[in-house]
Amino acid sequence: MSLAAPSTAPSGWYPDPGGERQWRFWSGSGWSPETRPYAAAVVTPSIVASLTLIATLHRLVRYGIVALFAGLGLVVNILAHWPGTAHPAPLWFATLALNIGIGLLLVGSLCFSLAARELQGHWSIEAIVPGVNVLVVSAQVTRRLAGRSPLWRVLTELLLLALYIGQSHANPWLGLAPALMTLDQMRWTSTLIDRLAGPPLANT
Repeated sequence: MSLAAPSTAPSGWYPDPGGERQWRFWSGSGWSPETRPYAAAVVTPSIVASLTLIATLHRLVRYGIVALFAGLGLVVNILAHWPGTAHPAPLWFATLALNIGIGLLLVGSLCFSLAARELQGHWSIEAIVPGVNVLVVSAQVTRRLAGRSPLWRVLTELLLLALYIGQSHANPWLGLAPALMTLDQMRWTSTLIDRLAGPPLANT
């Protein structure tokens, strides 16, 4: 079945492009595997919510995770080499790098806030607090994928973040922490996206 994409059409239910007598949901960028007979009601909030969650998690993987941990690494390293420290960077460079790092942190934190909101199904204080929203997303993704308490993963990430922020200036090997957390977050989140999206539609 070849699914032609109505590239200019808004999201909604459309006649199945494969020719079947049924509706298929168009998310605005791709066809959902979900279908409904012509006689069935086409308003299904759960499907729309699922597609919104998938889009939000895609945004988190593409931009948010890298932005947040790159920003964190930049800010921590610049503060360790701020003018007046043992190994200072030039003031102009330190100021520029710090501003870039803060900007990346803000972008990443916004993506994590939106992901936490979609995963929880509502806004909460935890979802909007920078840093805490990262742990909320980790906990929600772990619970959905593993079906067990996410405490072990959240505590591991919290410990790694604390070690990195507090000791990276004395232990350069801790500079790997943001990269490891980036890879871990991307792996878990991508796995959840694949599970939510279901099996790919086969083209014939």
